[in-house]
Amino acid sequence: GCGASESACRITPGLLLGTALGALIVGLVPTRYLTLFFALFVYLVATQMVLGLKPTSTRATLSRTELTLAGAFIGCLSSLVSIGGGVLSTPYLLWHKLNLRHAIATSAALGFPIAVGGTLGYIANGYRAEALPAYSLGYVYLPALLWLIVGTMLTAPIGARATHRLPVDILRKLFALVLFALATKMLWKVLF
Repeated sequence: GCGASESACRITPGLLLGTALGALIVGLVPTRYLTLFFALFVYLVATQMVLGLKPTSTRATLSRTELTLAGAFIGCLSSLVSIGGGVLSTPYLLWHKLNLRHAIATSAALGFPIAVGGTLGYIANGYRAEALPAYSLGYVYLPALLWLIVGTMLTAPIGARATHRLPVDILRKLFALVLFALATKMLWKVLF
């Protein structure tokens, strides 16, 4: 079996494929358009969360094929816009009737395959690139990667505890607030 989370296990192959593919094609789409698309998408997701709107799903479980395809889409988009994927996978899992705490926990677990697939894709994509800073492996700047790993290891347990202690409605609104802030920051950088 897949262990604790059947959904995470079944979606992972698609995530790995999608993130690697997204990292390889990122050079084909101008960053400005990727950022605009992503920011608008995030505004939509955050608005749906605040208002409690979500499409109705006909069933809670999905086939392996459906989860693999969803994983490929989530992974590719995550890699293209350089996010961990929780912005996409959490609403997707909620749509399929997973409760909020399980959706957030599953999305957190999915961050690892997204990071692995995306990192390998960006290393391969930038392997022969010129004029990269020292301590780069392809397009991956190793000092920044190290600090991200350390920061994540220190703060992930805090987030996990907060997820279990906060009421679901407050958790949803806090997550939506973070999404609004992320989208606004991205738009600000592109437009101004």
